Amino acid sequence: MTVVDCSEFSADLLALASRLPRIPRRDLYGFLDAAHEAAGELPQALGTALDQFNADGNHDGYLLLRGLPVEDDDDLPATPTSTPAPVDRPLQNMEAMLGIVGRRLGLHTGYRELRSGTVYHDVYPSPGAHHLSSETSETLLEFHTEMAYHVLQPNYVMLACSRADHERKAATLVGSIRKALPLVPEDVRAHLFDRPLPCCVDVAFRGGVEDPGAIANVKPLYGDPEDPFLGYDRELLAPREPDDVEAVAVLSKALDEVNEAVRLTPGDVLIVDNFRTTHARTPFTPRWDGKDRWLHRVYIRTARNGQLSGGERAGDVVDFTPRR
Repeated sequence: MTVVDCSEFSADLLALASRLPRIPRRDLYGFLDAAHEAAGELPQALGTALDQFNADGNHDGYLLLRGLPVEDDDDLPATPTSTPAPVDRPLQNMEAMLGIVGRRLGLHTGYRELRSGTVYHDVYPSPGAHHLSSETSETLLEFHTEMAYHVLQPNYVMLACSRADHERKAATLVGSIRKALPLVPEDVRAHLFDRPLPCCVDVAFRGGVEDPGAIANVKPLYGDPEDPFLGYDRELLAPREPDDVEAVAVLSKALDEVNEAVRLTPGDVLIVDNFRTTHARTPFTPRWDGKDRWLHRVYIRTARNGQLSGGERAGDVVDFTPRR
């Protein structure tokens, strides 16, 4: 199951959201603890869908929750134009959904060098944004596994939509390695499996250096050879040897052939399996009228893939360590 219609659960979900603190950033640990309690009381069908996805993933590499309770557009504040969000900003419905659903899956995590170390991110268009930034709008945000170069890479990227772009053209593209692998010849799989390749890092993790080069190593395929994990970034992966360049190109082509477009509308939460997919975003045209596209993003870590060592809490902020 890739899409879960949550519209029938609206009243129950609003009731759970009403139990959460109204100013989440004032005490984020307390807010996420309350969200964890609420997560145990999710409607059974929704909870089961999340638990199954958390345990086994799926062929498409994502789970889309549709029809979650969201404010009417006129009741929302203007789409943000700066980050981070004010500490005293009141809770919004989609932030509540990210809190409750995310705590069913694992631990919300902030990354110290990214977005001032905040856990909840507003995603909105920004004029003059760096081409690697989620704040781009009129250019393609290229395919990437989120923070594939980070030792504490998130297991899930969660995107919640409060406001769509005006033309509803923007699409999140998701390419699943489970769908792409059959298109990759055996010799290319074998070449890329467990092979560390040089990888650059996003601007936030460069320590103020304009171009530190490839300071990390990322394995494009690893884990179970028959059902591997994926480490991929079209902009940042920097293979040097000709056979590596060729093999990555074959993998890229396979991922292009299987990617799916997900157009987020208000009330949607997209959960991307960040160890089995790469994702991108198509261009759209902002109007700069206070009603542009507005998503909320959180990163979730779980005990799988060595992302937790014990003693962590939802809301922790972690430091950057590049994969080697």
